[in-house]
Amino acid sequence: MFLNKFVGWFSHDIAIDLGTANTIVMIKGHEILINEPSIVAVKVDKYHHDGEILAVGKEAKEMIGKTPDNIRAIRPLRDGVIADFEITEKMIRYFIERAHKRKSFMRPRIMVCVPYGLTSVERKAVKESAMSAGAREVFLIEEPLAAAIGAGLPIQEPQGSLVVDIGGGTTEIGVLSLGGLVISKSIRIAGDKLDLAIMDYVRKKFNLLIGDRTAEEIKIDIGCAAPLETPLIKLIKGRDQVSGLLNSIELTSEDIREAIKDQIKEMGNALHGVLQEVPPDLAGDIVENGIVLTGGGALIRNLDKYFSDIVKLPVYVGEEPLLAVAKGTGKAMEDMDMLERIAARS
Repeated sequence: MFLNKFVGWFSHDIAIDLGTANTIVMIKGHEILINEPSIVAVKVDKYHHDGEILAVGKEAKEMIGKTPDNIRAIRPLRDGVIADFEITEKMIRYFIERAHKRKSFMRPRIMVCVPYGLTSVERKAVKESAMSAGAREVFLIEEPLAAAIGAGLPIQEPQGSLVVDIGGGTTEIGVLSLGGLVISKSIRIAGDKLDLAIMDYVRKKFNLLIGDRTAEEIKIDIGCAAPLETPLIKLIKGRDQVSGLLNSIELTSEDIREAIKDQIKEMGNALHGVLQEVPPDLAGDIVENGIVLTGGGALIRNLDKYFSDIVKLPVYVGEEPLLAVAKGTGKAMEDMDMLERIAARS
């Protein structure tokens, strides 16, 4: 134990929110250092094998849908799981090296936040990726727990807290008490599925083909889960699938509400299902304290109102929802007692 503390004086501990959409990296005791898309651009040889990495993060995202045949922009994490192990490892290594900057001669301890529903094989893959990327020791923390810590919920107290974290690949729902997860559910319906639903809706209703990036922009700019008092409008450009010519249309927030209603309903059903499993003593705490939303999906307009109408409980959007998981992972990294409990579990 003393050796670990001694070694810790000479290395930076790193907390990583390894998200399907974005990867956020923090160094223990510091602010967020890196917040970039989980995307890697690689050169492809004539046999279509991935080779040299050309860009990672924001620079790689700019290339999506615009690359020539010899370059591929890859999202190595899909639906909250690793779809490409080799590229994920290279991406983690790139972010760790940027965060660590070779300032110390000791390899860092790293805590990685993962979806609750990850299998033991997938957990092992994440650990191995971080180890081969230069970690001395790797801890895994479940997303609902990290989100609750980052949102400032009193998870160490003998009272129930409920958090819903809506990321890019998964929506994680967790009931917490006394520093642990009492109930947790992970569904693979989140930001990416909303983007696909918007693309599909625009294609079917307007015969217009749009890409992932445009769909994500639409969701951010005018997306809503319940009707707005003043509907929002956005001009969209794409390719007409009938004529093949470029065209532009006006979309409203009501269009987007219609486009994503099935996915939002499934999230609501999952939340309802978790609430039905809550032990009676914890249920009273949740009725009193309400439900907290975190993750990028929490920023969808009126989503708190939509959930509140379904479950008949107060629902709040957490402070800085996009950063809650990363901040919670960082705080857990600084708490030695919590770190030891997490190490014992993983």
